[in-house]
Amino acid sequence: MLSGQEPFVSIITLNYNQTAVTCDFLESARRLRYTNYEILVCDMDSTIDPTEQILAGNYPNTRLLLRKENLGFAGGNNWGMRQAGGDFFFIVNNDTEMTPDLIQQLLQPFMEDESIGVTCPRIMYFDQPNVIQYAGFNPMSTLTGRTSTIGIHEEDKGQYNQSRSTSGAHGCAMMVKREVAERVGMFPEKFFLYYEEWDWSARILKAGFKIWYTATALIYHKESLSVGKSNPMKVYYHTRNRILYMRRNAAPMQLLAFSAFFTFFTIPKSVISFAARRQFTHLKCFLKGAFWNLYSSSYSKT
Repeated sequence: MLSGQEPFVSIITLNYNQTAVTCDFLESARRLRYTNYEILVCDMDSTIDPTEQILAGNYPNTRLLLRKENLGFAGGNNWGMRQAGGDFFFIVNNDTEMTPDLIQQLLQPFMEDESIGVTCPRIMYFDQPNVIQYAGFNPMSTLTGRTSTIGIHEEDKGQYNQSRSTSGAHGCAMMVKREVAERVGMFPEKFFLYYEEWDWSARILKAGFKIWYTATALIYHKESLSVGKSNPMKVYYHTRNRILYMRRNAAPMQLLAFSAFFTFFTIPKSVISFAARRQFTHLKCFLKGAFWNLYSSSYSKT
C-alpha cells in the first residue's frame, strides 16, 4: 500500500475512429480500486465526433479532449500530458482493459526507489488472457535497430513474476513520473507513430532514471486493433523510424554498421519478400520509409 496521501494520476488515452473500443476501456476503469485519478480521452480528429457516445456512458473522472488534427501517438499523448494535472501520467492504449489493482501496483515501485522514472505492467493478450505480450524488453541491437520482447507469446506460468529494471518502456501501457517529462521532455513528435517510446526510453535512461517492469501489475491488450498486423502505414513508419531511431541514438561506428546491415541485408530481403507476396503497396511504403531518411533531419524539438 502507498503511504500518506495518494498521488494524483492522469490516465491518458487516444481515440481515433474507435469510440466503441474506447468505451470498453472506460468501462474497465469503473473496476479500478484506486480513486485519485482523472482520465483524459484525447480524440485525434475522428470522422464521427465521439462526444455523445462517451458522455452517454457517464464514465467517472473522465474528460474528453477534441483535437481537430491527428497528432499521431507521440504528439497526441504529449498534448494530453500538457493538459493533465497528475503527479504521474499513465499513458495507455485505448484497446486495453485495466485490472482493478493496476494503478496501485504501478505506483508502488516509485515509493520504494526514487530513481525509477517509468513503470510498465505485464501485458497480456486480451483474446488469450494467459499468454504474455510483454514482460520487459531486451536491449536494442545496435546492428539491426531492433529489439526483442521478453516473454512474448509464452504461456504465463509464473516465469516472469520477478519485477526488475528493463531496457525500454512499452508504449501500450507506461506510468511516467511527471519529473521525467519535466527533466527529459516528452515523446519525440518527429516519429509520429512507432519507435517513439524507444527514443524516449533511451533519453530517460541516459538521464539516470530506471524503467521498471512491474510483474504484479496486469493489463490486457487487444493487439493490433488500431492499425492491423500487415498494414502499409505500419510498414512505412516502422521502416522510417527504425532508421531515424538509429540516427538519433547510435554512436558513429554503430550507425555505420547499422547502415551497412540495412543496405546489404534488410533492403534486399524486404524487396524480395514483398515482391514474392505481391504486396507492392507494402514494398512502396518500405522504400518510401527508408528513403525519407536521406532528405529529412533527425532533429526534433521534442
